[in-house]
Amino acid sequence: MAGVTVIARYTARSGMADRVAETLVRHAAETRREPGCLRFDVYRSSDADSFVLLEEYIDEGAFRSHRGTPHFKANIEQQVAPLLSEREWERYFHL
Repeated sequence: MAGVTVIARYTARSGMADRVAETLVRHAAETRREPGCLRFDVYRSSDADSFVLLEEYIDEGAFRSHRGTPHFKANIEQQVAPLLSEREWERYFHL
């Protein structure tokens, strides 16, 4: 099966970007330790409220597994998502 790349774009609500950044740094470190994760990078824009996450997994199963981890639920669903005004992501499959 082909590898999977995910590009996520987050926009923090006013005054929340530093809290989002702190959590994303922790989340990235935890995610990089997952067996199916090839890459997990977090970028913060020059406007400071926008973030891009670039994620690569060995396959669809590894991506699905990531979304079921305790750290995904705690960091993204419980801590980051409530602090965002926008959240979108797209999944791409390697050719």
